[in-house]
Amino acid sequence: MSIATSPNPHIFLSAGEASGDVYGAHLIDSLREALPEASFSGLGGQRMQEAGQQRVVRAEDVAHMGITEVIRHAPYIYSQFQKLIRHIRETKPSTAILIDFPDVNFRLARELKKLGIPVIWFVSPQLWAWKRRRLKWVQQRVTKMLCIFPFEEPFYRHRGVSAEFVGHPLAELPLPTISREDYAQLYNLSVEKPWIALLPGSRWKEIEANLPSMVEMACRHPRDCEYILPVASTIDRKRLADFVAGWITHYPGSDARIPLPYIHLVDDAREALHHARASIVASGTATVQAALIGNPFVVIYKVSAVTFKLAKHFIWYPIEIPADVDRDGNLPIGMVNLIAGRRIVPELLQDRFNPDTLSEVLAPLLDDTPARAQQISDLTEVRSRLATVGSTSIERVRDAVLATLSNPTLERTTNLAS
Repeated sequence: MSIATSPNPHIFLSAGEASGDVYGAHLIDSLREALPEASFSGLGGQRMQEAGQQRVVRAEDVAHMGITEVIRHAPYIYSQFQKLIRHIRETKPSTAILIDFPDVNFRLARELKKLGIPVIWFVSPQLWAWKRRRLKWVQQRVTKMLCIFPFEEPFYRHRGVSAEFVGHPLAELPLPTISREDYAQLYNLSVEKPWIALLPGSRWKEIEANLPSMVEMACRHPRDCEYILPVASTIDRKRLADFVAGWITHYPGSDARIPLPYIHLVDDAREALHHARASIVASGTATVQAALIGNPFVVIYKVSAVTFKLAKHFIWYPIEIPADVDRDGNLPIGMVNLIAGRRIVPELLQDRFNPDTLSEVLAPLLDDTPARAQQISDLTEVRSRLATVGSTSIERVRDAVLATLSNPTLERTTNLAS
């Protein structure tokens, strides 16, 4: 794509999370192919720095920067945020690319808007679920919203925001290539037995809330299978191993008459999902990974009673996302069900997420049942909705950036309709 603009534009990028750092690095690489003399600066991780970004602020130094209260009150975090603001004012970038990380990026967008700098937002904040009041910030401050879920484009367009579905980056990844035999040898697994993947979340609080019920299910309802537990990069491996061992050892039924579960810690979630017979997955990005791999799974999640009550009160979906409540009055939270527009994967939340119910719901996915076949078919449909034909998601983001650079007077959408 050719553009009529300066051959050496300065592009500001802001990504504060691990996934955003990966996307940002790929985007810098793609933009540099089109604009070899372009320069890049802003907030990013190690991957973005290796791709050529001048990191004004390092993402790893502000791990909690997304918390509004921290920005307001913690001196160091606030000073880093102000450093970004000063950099924007001094350099006046040609355009800005903000990747997810809404608590910080919305405030950066406000400053960029004041300076007349076009703002491209990649990976939409989930305003369609909650914090709907922030929609006015998108309408006022964002030039183009680039979405990774298909229902987000009509949601924004119907509310006066220029938006485009570019596809989900995870949908473009090839399947893992390691064979089942090599995987079994690597992690001391039995090739003959089915494997169940346990994905309780990538934060320690999620581990504490979700993993015990998974382990207790394995203890209370022993099967002739083995369990594989991917260790997220954010989790200490030894701490996780000790946590699992403690739950198994102190389970009330742990004696010679009951075969205790064999839980193997593994390194990669996508490989685990690829080789597992079925999986138990905490709501979040991992559910998208499971859907794209095509592995039958159950969505689970547990939080404090107060948090859950507040979530039920504040979360609701617009007309673009058809969603009915379950028998407990809960809206679906699994992204795979929101993409499908119906409940194709069972969800166990709060009190329903317990060892007995989990075992009951998981059982049909382990055998060759109509329920298993139907979910596999439904997941294929979801994969087709997340993929795009022709260009990759990063290439589509790159083209949107180039189009903005070629038209620096591009008018922002400021329609405040809701």
